[in-house]
Amino acid sequence: MDPFLQAALDEARQGLAEGGIPIGSVIVYRGKIIGRGHNRRVQQGSAILHGEMDAFENAGRQPANVYRESVLYTTLSPCAMCSGAILLYGIPRVIVGENRSFLGEEDLLRSRGVKVEVMQDPACIELMRRFMAEQPQLWHEDIGVQDA
Repeated sequence: MDPFLQAALDEARQGLAEGGIPIGSVIVYRGKIIGRGHNRRVQQGSAILHGEMDAFENAGRQPANVYRESVLYTTLSPCAMCSGAILLYGIPRVIVGENRSFLGEEDLLRSRGVKVEVMQDPACIELMRRFMAEQPQLWHEDIGVQDA
């Protein structure tokens, strides 16, 4: 496995161990991780701390050229909110661990010139499959699905 996708997966597993949703992300600039994060909505009582948003937050304030030369790795296809941040900061390339569990805004990203690569990584797929089966209500809350 790519070491940066592995770092994102490690973040996802940390989130699960904390009682949260197992989605992780890292932002890589010139071969070095500058921001890492995992979904902390449950842990922080946050409306917005998805894995990608947490990675942006932990990368801190960066010059625009840093983001324009960075790659974002995420274990799961990015939602509309996270895709908006990717576009806002001009991230040119996104590596997605898997999109079978959730297909985010990959078409939007591609339409705006972002190179999106989906790995369909077995470890990412299994982590989300197991979580969705064990915690369906929490999963639905995270992606904005209304309870029936």
